[in-house]
Amino acid sequence: MRGAVIHAPGDVRFETLDDPKILKPTDAIIRTAVTCVCGSDLWPYRGVEPTDEAHPMGHEYVGFVEEVGSDVTSVRPGQFVVGSFATSDNTCANCRNGFQANCLNREFMGTCQADYVRIPNAQGTLVATDEVPDEEFWPGLLAVSDVMGTGWWAADAAEVRPGSTAVVVGDGAVGLCAVIAAKEMGAERIIAMSRHASRQKLAREFGATDIVTERGEEGIARIKDLTGGIGADAVLECVGTAEAMGQALHSARPGGNVGFVGVPHGVAVDGQELFFSHVGLRGGPAPVRRYLPQLIEYVLSGRIDPGKVFDLTLPLEQVAEGYQAMDERRAIKALLKP
Repeated sequence: MRGAVIHAPGDVRFETLDDPKILKPTDAIIRTAVTCVCGSDLWPYRGVEPTDEAHPMGHEYVGFVEEVGSDVTSVRPGQFVVGSFATSDNTCANCRNGFQANCLNREFMGTCQADYVRIPNAQGTLVATDEVPDEEFWPGLLAVSDVMGTGWWAADAAEVRPGSTAVVVGDGAVGLCAVIAAKEMGAERIIAMSRHASRQKLAREFGATDIVTERGEEGIARIKDLTGGIGADAVLECVGTAEAMGQALHSARPGGNVGFVGVPHGVAVDGQELFFSHVGLRGGPAPVRRYLPQLIEYVLSGRIDPGKVFDLTLPLEQVAEGYQAMDERRAIKALLKP
C-alpha cells in the first residue's frame, strides 16, 4: 500500500509501505475512504516534537472494513466505519466512566494517512453507519473522528450551558469545531479569537457572535470589555501553547471553566494564581468514542457540518503539499483522498 512517512522536520514523503495485517484477535483492517492532516501533525513537521526515526503519520480516518479479528463482532467486512484517534476496548472502568481516551488498553493511532489501516481494539473503537453514507458526508464524518469530537470535548470540559458566554481560543479546525459545539450546547454568546478573515467567516457561519482579533493582554482586556469586566463562563482552549493557555485562564470569570484540548507545548500553570482565580480547569485527549454515536447522527441528519473545515482537498499522494499548506496557513485543514 501507499502512505505518508515523516523523515525529519518539513520532510513528509509518500512511500510504499507493508500492507497492515491482523496482529491480534481484537484488530480490524479498514480501507481508507478519506483521511487528512491534523494541526497536531504540524508539531513534528515544524520540529517542535522530535522525529528520531522515519515513521508513518496520521490519526484521523473513516473507511470500509476489510477484515476483522476473531474477537470482533461489532463490525463486519463491507461496513462503513468511523473511529477515534485513541482506540479503546469500551469496557474497562475508564471507558465505562466516559473517558475512552484513557482506556486501560488504549493505543494511539498513527498510521492513517495511508490506503489501509490496522485498527487495534476495533470492537470498542469503531462505530458503523447503518448504510454507506453518500460521499458528501465523508468529510463531516472524518471530522468527527478527531477535530469535531475534540471540539465537543472542549465545550463539555468547559461546561458550556444554555444561555452562557463561551470564548474559543484558537481558529484552527478544532477551534472552529468548538464553536459548533458551544452553539449546540446552548451558548448564547460565542466569542471566537481569530486574526484570519477566512476563519472568522467560518466561525461566524458555525455560530460565533463576536470576533476578537487581539491576543495576549490586549485579547484578555477585550474579552473583559465584552463581558462586563468579569470574564466568560466557559473558555475553550484549542491551541496548546503557553500564550493560549494564559489567555484562556485570564479570560474566564471567577467560577468559570476552561476546557483545554490543545496538546500542551511549553505550558505551565501557576498553582497560586489558579487557586485564587476560582477558575476550573479540565482537559486532555478527547474521549471521542463517547460522542461518536451522537455526532455521527448530527452529521448524517445535516444538523452540523464540520466537514467545512476542510478547505483543501488533495489526492493522498500529494500529502506533503497538505502539510505545507497548513504549515503556511494557506489551508485550515487538508482532506486526503486515497
